[in-house]
Formats: sequence, structure tokens, C-alpha cells
Amino acid sequence: MESTNKKTSAVAKIAASLLLPWALYAQSIPELFDALKTHAQTRSDEMQVKKSEVYKDMATSKLYPKINLFGKYDNYSTPTGMLPIPPNELLGMVKDPNVAQPFTYNNYRAGGEFTMPIFVKSIYTVADKASAMQESAEAKKRINLIKNQAIIVGANANYNYLVALEKSLEGKEKSLLETQKTVKIKVDNGRAPASALYKINDGLNQVAIAKNNIALQRESIISTIEGLTGIVIKEPIAMEQIGDVHSNALESLNPLRKKIEADRLSIRSEQEKLYPALFAHGSYTFMRAKAYNNHDYTNEHYGNIGLTLNIPIVAMDQYDEISLNELEVQSGEVELEKQSSELTAKAHMLQSSLPLIENSQELYTQSVQNKKELLKIAKLNYTSGRLSTEEYLRYEDDVVSEEAKLFKAKADRWQVLMQLAVIYANNIEEIVQ
Repeated sequence: MESTNKKTSAVAKIAASLLLPWALYAQSIPELFDALKTHAQTRSDEMQVKKSEVYKDMATSKLYPKINLFGKYDNYSTPTGMLPIPPNELLGMVKDPNVAQPFTYNNYRAGGEFTMPIFVKSIYTVADKASAMQESAEAKKRINLIKNQAIIVGANANYNYLVALEKSLEGKEKSLLETQKTVKIKVDNGRAPASALYKINDGLNQVAIAKNNIALQRESIISTIEGLTGIVIKEPIAMEQIGDVHSNALESLNPLRKKIEADRLSIRSEQEKLYPALFAHGSYTFMRAKAYNNHDYTNEHYGNIGLTLNIPIVAMDQYDEISLNELEVQSGEVELEKQSSELTAKAHMLQSSLPLIENSQELYTQSVQNKKELLKIAKLNYTSGRLSTEEYLRYEDDVVSEEAKLFKAKADRWQVLMQLAVIYANNIEEIVQ
């Protein structure tokens, strides 16, 4: 039996080790988005939304009565009345010493009491403020999700750019290695100076340096995506645009708009605290004590119910609180105007640059083709001795440089799209997959 359990455990471990890589790697952008929604980055915003829901419940809970039970013991230095007694009843007790008078040195009490707001205007406004803050938290959660999705798409676009650039460098490396063989033969035969071979070798070394720098940038991108999703991508994910960015009233500012709305309600609630407030209250007390006159135990009970009207006359701290909240609203409105102007200008710039970037892609594509044809000619001329090593290497560099610009333009287009999606708070899942 023990042997069977050990075998089962071993099989489970092997299965887990085989399944783990599938849990850690993603094959598509939607998979990364799904992982983001369950990651700590998003759950942190969910906690803020839940907190705002609790604050809303706390505000509305003040409309309910507060009910308490209590037990109490009092010891007095002189006989003290257990409860108020009408004079006529008290006279009868004094005439008859056999009647336990409700005066004692030690009093035991138990009972209950309640308070309840009948009309407190500020409570309703505070509840409305809590609702506005909840909407602000939900809007912020949505915007943060869109921002993180944009970071993932942008990082993956840069990843595709680096891989394409690396392939271009590998093509240059292959070409230089072939040239190196030819130059080495010429140097060995004395038909070319040794400096020519050093220059080719230096070109190969520069390619290796560039590839190493690409590897460093790749690790940074992998780390960025892993930090948001918990998923490690070893290769860039192919992306496709399936929708366009739609302009709207800068919905990325909705969290700030809702906060300003909540701050306005905060002013109103503080002003309403200066209104009259009506409360109901009541209590019931059961008492048991040893009467001081004959030492017999007596039981008494006593209750009351009533209304309290509070009318603030002077409340200087409340006036200061109102002024502070007014400044908070003014500060929020200025910040909203500032961010709105900045985002509007940025959106116009990005929308204008998008067709220019697309045009650059076409131009770079044609330029890459031309550079490759020129490189073929340069290689033939270099082999026949009609071109110097420096000039030949310049043609090799031109191809890689132009391809790098093309790949960078493709990545830049994705970056611009994502920035616009964030500004207008578009659903990125409807734009890219």
C-alpha cells in the first residue's frame, strides 16, 4: 500500500511539472489580458471598490436605530434613590416601615436603550457622497485595467521590434561571415591588407554587441509583462488590430470627475450639519437592591421614551470644514481643467501622427528593398576589389539601420494606438487580439 502511494505521488509530481509551463506561458494577447484581470495589480483596485462599498453601507447604516443592552452596579456612600418616586407614594412608604423603600447603598441594574435619527439631513447626502466615491473607484479600476492592457500591448510590440531587429542583425552577421572567409583567403595570399580582415572582424563584434543589448532589453520587456500578469513570455505574441479607437469626452478623466462630484456633496453634507436634527431615544431599566430602611430586597423597573431636537447655533469648526471642502472642490476643478487640456492636446498630436507613422512604414519598406539591392551590388564590387572595406561595411550598416527604422515604426504605431485607447478609455480587447 505504501509503495502504491509513493508511485501515485511521483506520478502527480511529474504531471504537475509537465503542466506548470502551460500555466506560466501565454500564446495570445487575450490570455495575457485574462491573467491581468486575476493578478494582484487588478485585485488591488478591486479592494478599493469593495472599500467604497463598505463606506456607502456605513453611511446608510446611520439611518438605523442603535440598540444597546447594559448591566450596571453602583455603590453609594449614602442611601440613594433607585428611581424617581411620586411624593404621595413616598409618604405611604415612610409611614409603614415594613414596606421596602427604594433607597439603597448598592444598586444592581440591567436593561436596554435605543437612539434613532428621525430627521438628520446630512446622513442622506453623506450616503450620496459615498455612492459617488464608489463610482469613482469603479471608474479608476476600469482605467487602470485599460492602462495595464496598453502596457502589455506596447511591451509586446517592442518585443516584436527587438526580435525583428535581431533577425536583421543575424542576416548581417551571416553576410559578414561569408565575406570574412573571402577576405581571409585574400589576406593569406597577400592580395589584401590585414587591416581589411580586422575591419570585418570588428563589424562582427559590433553585431554581437548589438545582439547582447537586444537581449538585455528583451529581459526588461519580459519582466514588465510578468509583473502585470504573472506570465513569462519567451517569444513575442503575434498581434492583430480588430477595431479602431473611438473618440469620446476623455473618459479617462471619469475617476476625477466622480471625485469632484463627491467633494461637492461633501460641502453640502457639512452645510446640512448646521440644520436642526431630530432624534428619538428611549430606555428601560430593571433594578434590584436591598432597601436601606428594612434590608429587604426590592425590585423596581423604570422606562422612558422621547425626542431630542438639536439646533446648532454657533459651530466655528463646522464653518472651517465647509471652507476646506470648497477649496478641495476648486482644486479638483483646476486639476480637471489642466488634465483635460493636456490630454486633448496629446490626443490631437497622436491622431495627427498616426497617418504619418503609417506613411513612414511604407517609405521604410521601399527603402529597405532599395538598400538590400545596393548591398548586393556593393558586395560584388567589394569582392572584385572595386570598393573599399569601409564603404562595403557602410552598405551593410545601411540595411540594418533602415530595417530597424521600419520595425520601430511598426512598434510606434501600436504605442500610439494604445495611448489613444487609454486617453479615450476604449476597450482594448475590442481593438487588438
